[in-house]
Amino acid sequence: MADTHRAPAPVTKAVVPAAGLGTRFLPATKATPKEMLPIVDKPAIQYVVEEAVSAGLADVLMITGRSKRSIEDHFDRAYELEEALRAKDDTERLNAVRASSELAQVHYVRQGEPRGLGHAVLCAAGHVGAEPFAVLLGDDLIGERDALLRRMIEVRATYGGSVVALMEVEPEQVSLYGCAAIEPTGEDDVVTVTDLVEKPPADQAPSRWAIIGRYICDPEVFDVLRETPPGRGGEIQLTDALRELAHRGPDEGGPVHGVLFRGQRYDTGNKLDYLRTVVEFACDRPDLAGDFLPWLHEFVAKRDIALG
Repeated sequence: MADTHRAPAPVTKAVVPAAGLGTRFLPATKATPKEMLPIVDKPAIQYVVEEAVSAGLADVLMITGRSKRSIEDHFDRAYELEEALRAKDDTERLNAVRASSELAQVHYVRQGEPRGLGHAVLCAAGHVGAEPFAVLLGDDLIGERDALLRRMIEVRATYGGSVVALMEVEPEQVSLYGCAAIEPTGEDDVVTVTDLVEKPPADQAPSRWAIIGRYICDPEVFDVLRETPPGRGGEIQLTDALRELAHRGPDEGGPVHGVLFRGQRYDTGNKLDYLRTVVEFACDRPDLAGDFLPWLHEFVAKRDIALG
């Protein structure tokens, strides 16, 4: 039930953890951050920032680490490149280069060592302060037509506390995610989260509703994270902190609600899903689909013949 005594503070800031080592994409990520791997011709992390901006969050904090300087360079001005494009009167590419530097007010803080998502979020405390904030993971891209983050902000405004995005997954996939125990509310796409378990075995999962990489966090989460011991994998888990908040009342940083997401999500966190994402994005591009789709159809047909 929504807290009627005081209106929840508005969400104005986004936090994007980008300090991971990207070991699943080695050797490509030895010198290139996994967040900078291109989805056709734009790095994955730019899609994430664009999503935050489209939801009204133009203050973006990147949590980075060693060897992540290219992320900062991407969202900065590139004067020499801009001048070269201007000299060629290449307006289209000039606008594309400028777009990333004009998207948002982007800030940076380094996570000294990879101690888990919870620790990465805790690194944002100095910038966020006592305000609620969004967390967007760069591995998950959400379809442009699915205003998931905006809906989560609306739910936070109604119910207060924290909000997680939940997507139903197959039983064999639940061990890859944090999973939620849920109860219905008066809204079809909103549930109350009563418990959370990080990467449970399939037979111990409270449901098949898994947390995907979008969160709205109450600022009380920082105090909880400071007291949260390392959990699964020896890391400080954001899921464990949200589990604590789910058991609290509105005056203590709770509760936690979930938005049931049934839209389009692209997982770029592993090689196979990354390749699928690139192909899907290419097929949706008006400037590429006309040539790419016929080639893809022919390519698949030849492979089918060869395999048959």
